[in-house]
Amino acid sequence: MADQIHFRKMNGLGNDFVVLDTRVHDVPRDPETIAAIANRQTGIGCDQVIVLEPTSRADMFMRIYNADGSEVGACGNATRCVAALAAVEQERLSVRIETAAGILPAEVGADGMVAVDMGVPRLRWDQIPLDEEFHDTKRIELQLGPIDDPVLHSPAVVNVGNPHCIFFVDDLDAHDLGRFGPLVENFPIFPERANVSLAQVTSDDALKLRTWERGAGLTKACGTAACAAAVSAARRKLTGRTVKVSLPGGDLVIDWREDDDHILMIGPYALDFEGTLPEGLVKQESAPL
Repeated sequence: MADQIHFRKMNGLGNDFVVLDTRVHDVPRDPETIAAIANRQTGIGCDQVIVLEPTSRADMFMRIYNADGSEVGACGNATRCVAALAAVEQERLSVRIETAAGILPAEVGADGMVAVDMGVPRLRWDQIPLDEEFHDTKRIELQLGPIDDPVLHSPAVVNVGNPHCIFFVDDLDAHDLGRFGPLVENFPIFPERANVSLAQVTSDDALKLRTWERGAGLTKACGTAACAAAVSAARRKLTGRTVKVSLPGGDLVIDWREDDDHILMIGPYALDFEGTLPEGLVKQESAPL
């Protein structure tokens, strides 16, 4: 490799990322290279690889790749991390991050918390998307287990930059998300696959959440899943529009604003360490895009 490629390792509530910057150097991002970087045994290890690119529409463009090399449109936890980098770079606390799912305004607080406007949730069946029409996406006809006694059924579906399927349950620990998550992720009803979550409402302003991310697996936190679960809980009238979402990695506050339907996500970020990618990790013949 002719030039060393610098990276930052960051996380939002344990949902971790390797951040690369094409504005500084060319970055290969073919699926094989992304998967090699994300590999926790032989690479740097992460849930997603984040590639920063120049843009004239915002402070920076954030491209998101899952650990399997597939590209996705949004990642709430990564947006908070990138917003913190942009705030330092631009020397101001209010920044705008462009993603494939749109431009996300963010406010970086002196307390280490970042508030991101995640936009308006997409609720129509063809916006999620589903492969068949459902009038009510608060509950769709989908179940796991016997027809007459399903283990899980009637999930909510919503798109918050990527597709989400949320099952509301009485007890998170009673279900093995690691076993059925990949099955639901790849159900034919989800033509673009789906993130799969279990949500347990604990009060009218709080819920607990576990998520299987498409292309990444079980994660300690998923920002867009927290947004999707909060919106779905409010739509079902299980909670109000402002909730604390508790994930294995920590808590997020989600406010689905009534005045404009935008979702505000508030939570922390962390810079773990920096370094350069090992020479054997990125093949020299990998062509930068």
